[in-house]
Amino acid sequence: MDACGSQPWESGSVRIGHSLNKNEVEFVARRRKDVLQSLKKLKITCSEDEVPNIALLGSGGGERAMVGLLGSLDQLKEAGLLDCVLYLSGVSGSTWCMASLYQEPDWSTKLETVKGKIVQRLSGPAVSWTDAFAKLMKYYNEKDLFSLTDAWAVIAVTEIVKEIDEHTLSDQWGQKSKDPFPIYTVIDKHSKQSQEADPWLEITPYEAGYSLIGAFVETSNFGSKFENGCKIKDQPEMDMLYLQGLCSSAFAEGDAHEKFFWEQIKEFSGSKSQLDNLDGCALPLMNYLRERVSHYFSPSKDVDLQNLLTWGRNYNFLYGMKDKAVPAALQESETRDYIDAGLLLNSPYFSVLREERDIDLIISLDFSEGDPFTTVTEAAEMCKERKIPFPEVNIPKEEVKKPKDFYVFNGQNTPTVIHIPLFNVVNCGGEVGIKKWWDTYTTFRVTPYSAKEITDLMEVAGKNITNNKEKLLEQIRLATEKKQL
Repeated sequence: MDACGSQPWESGSVRIGHSLNKNEVEFVARRRKDVLQSLKKLKITCSEDEVPNIALLGSGGGERAMVGLLGSLDQLKEAGLLDCVLYLSGVSGSTWCMASLYQEPDWSTKLETVKGKIVQRLSGPAVSWTDAFAKLMKYYNEKDLFSLTDAWAVIAVTEIVKEIDEHTLSDQWGQKSKDPFPIYTVIDKHSKQSQEADPWLEITPYEAGYSLIGAFVETSNFGSKFENGCKIKDQPEMDMLYLQGLCSSAFAEGDAHEKFFWEQIKEFSGSKSQLDNLDGCALPLMNYLRERVSHYFSPSKDVDLQNLLTWGRNYNFLYGMKDKAVPAALQESETRDYIDAGLLLNSPYFSVLREERDIDLIISLDFSEGDPFTTVTEAAEMCKERKIPFPEVNIPKEEVKKPKDFYVFNGQNTPTVIHIPLFNVVNCGGEVGIKKWWDTYTTFRVTPYSAKEITDLMEVAGKNITNNKEKLLEQIRLATEKKQL
């Protein structure tokens, strides 16, 4: 029983523990049967108990990550490997791709059609300012806690994804889904800065909470007001547009490119405020935006900018609890701020490294700008600090600027990790070719990609799968054999 007098699985209560949500357990058991059939088609023989648990990771990287993940998944499907994947987890731009895919029930069974719809939308018209403003007003009026993440989702994310997706995560998912189980990831901003608790937060169709700490709440109640483990006030369940904004709030700690976003807010709260359908109800929202714009461009010493420029602020579902399993710092504040996980680690390793998920093979698709090995090397270091099993990672210095297209890291009693850099000497034709691709597909490019750029990027990302189909298959086979020992 919990503090509410309810069972830990019941709605409106916090669950403390490292076990998986019972619905996830049931899904995994059924999915593993499907994976077993896929392995048989690939001529890999094993029993149901010997089926390897495979997780596919998509890093951050804005629209580049969104399109790159789509192209990679398309070729995994063509190779007959996608149906072997148990979990699909993303950070930042990769979550935009995930949100688009999971709109379609059983998208992995009809990926060619779903891919076509997504590409058509991405290369189509932008969301109108009228619709965007109406959506922002809805956020402002319906939520107790309105933050810059709401503005980011409506003003910036819609510029790329070209839609306002008002479905919720629970809407998108059925227990009998034929798709990999989705895990979206963010981090707790204060925990990152203070290092008082592990900051990794996961959001699945069933639960949201701290992956390594083991504190969760039903996803439909994430953002509602809690005290002592009990829900005391409902808030609207976050929709997929807000979730995409939450996962991709890369400017939440300041960045050289953040001025672009503030210029967008300035334009939105200025000339766009003259829309015909505005009335007095809109004034508080416009004043909110203008106040924050003015303090950004002309900061005042008398204003607490940290409080004014809040990102991802939500009620803290752990507030007022007195549970020794949860760090005290997480139980003391009524609200918490959640931000883009890429500000700490640009790949969602810690969502799948939970011991109870028992992952045997991680396939990491890395769309990060800069050093193409940062995510895997930093994941290894962080795991070492936390005593989480992870293979040793050694990268030849000469390959940092000239990465290959396929790396395997393994060790005793650790998951095997496959690391695939997006642009590499194989699919880009050498160092000069790699630079050319990066110059075109920068993370903070002002304009969305054209239809041709989308097609080209999906093709080059897909080559990383088609060129390595046999290597991927071999690692799946080895993971199966390792499970049989």
